[in-house]
Amino acid sequence: MPRFLNAALLGAALIIPVAMSPTALRADDRVYHDREHNDDHRWDNRENRAYHSWAKENHRKYQDFSRLREDDQQAYWSWRHEHPDRDRHESQRR
Repeated sequence: MPRFLNAALLGAALIIPVAMSPTALRADDRVYHDREHNDDHRWDNRENRAYHSWAKENHRKYQDFSRLREDDQQAYWSWRHEHPDRDRHESQRR
């Protein structure tokens, strides 16, 4: 019986991280407030791609958006309003 109990505990210890990984791999559910435009932006994979483009276009070394200074975050949101997603606009035209 102790052998079965040890095997069950070991199995549970190995399965728990696998079962939890989908929640860990989801996009961040953070919401950022753009004070200049007085709106909120949900951070998702699309926003992350746009942020990478902004960093590259502005010759900035990539770092996590949440670690940027507030004025740099605001500069990104201003850029973002000038560079909306193409597919978002196409779906609004229909």
